[in-house]
Amino acid sequence: MGEAVELQAGGRTVRLSSPDKVFFPERGYTKLDLARYYQAVGPGILRALRNRPTTLERYPDGVTGESFFQKRAPKNMPDWIPTAHITFPSGRAADEMCPTEEAAVLWAAQFGTLTFHPWPVRRDDVDSPDELRIDLDPQPGTDFDDAVRAAHELRAVLEEFGGLRGWPKTSGGRGLHVFVPIEPRWTFTQVRRAAIAVGRELERRMPDQVTIKWWKEERGERIFVDYNQTARDRTIASAYSVRPRPHAPVSAPLRWDEVGVAHPRDFDLATMPARFAELGDVHAGMDDRRHSLEALLELARRDEHDHGLGDLPYPPEYPKMPGEPKRVQPSRARKQGPTTP
Repeated sequence: MGEAVELQAGGRTVRLSSPDKVFFPERGYTKLDLARYYQAVGPGILRALRNRPTTLERYPDGVTGESFFQKRAPKNMPDWIPTAHITFPSGRAADEMCPTEEAAVLWAAQFGTLTFHPWPVRRDDVDSPDELRIDLDPQPGTDFDDAVRAAHELRAVLEEFGGLRGWPKTSGGRGLHVFVPIEPRWTFTQVRRAAIAVGRELERRMPDQVTIKWWKEERGERIFVDYNQTARDRTIASAYSVRPRPHAPVSAPLRWDEVGVAHPRDFDLATMPARFAELGDVHAGMDDRRHSLEALLELARRDEHDHGLGDLPYPPEYPKMPGEPKRVQPSRARKQGPTTP
């Protein structure tokens, strides 16, 4: 595996053992390649992770080996990496790492972290999201181009309801993510309600192309607006994260004029450093302005009051939430029939 090497980041030295271990056999990329990638895009990924509780998606033996999500800060984590105390929907709690230096990313790469999953909160206020995250998820029969069409209409919706500016990025797969920096004044439940309002408005405008239906059997060949990605403890891969696929794609921040021009295959562990060296972090200004959710929450209120459109199902591992409809797929509910007193 080769002798350990030492890498520099922000004045710190990070030791990388087994640098020649192959992490992506299809492309031949090693652990050292992974770490050097994160060195090259360090300012960008730190901007995406800074002070955020972060779950690590680890592949200690590379993309073809076993993997796991590490939520609790490792016991061997250096004391210069701070943590935040977070609470899960189950009521359990944990201390998660909160990167504040580029060296923290390299340290995580040493232990096989491919993808970083930051919460939409900062460690000084872990109950108030400061990002509204919209996940445009292609369903079978749809592709990235369909997600692009939905993203452009989403941009118009965000502008119309509160003058919100979204920042798009590839998921690293077939989908698109759009993040909106918001004032940290609302709860997870309220931010999720705003995401549902966005999804419903997008569905009204593109009924044949977009759906907010939670149950897969109802989605059809449409782009699913995954509103539950805004629920507590649900996270989305950060910008610049490497995704666990054979060709080592990365989640690439985009300018709006690139949405529909660029393709996910354009961005991987080998190509992103050159783009970053040329353009820098194209989302560098993301935190310069934070938006209000008031217009979207008013839209949600009108949907409920005027159209009877209330809450939608939560993920199966969540406790039953107030106002949530029955958490049973429609076909199963039909088979069961009405219940008798």
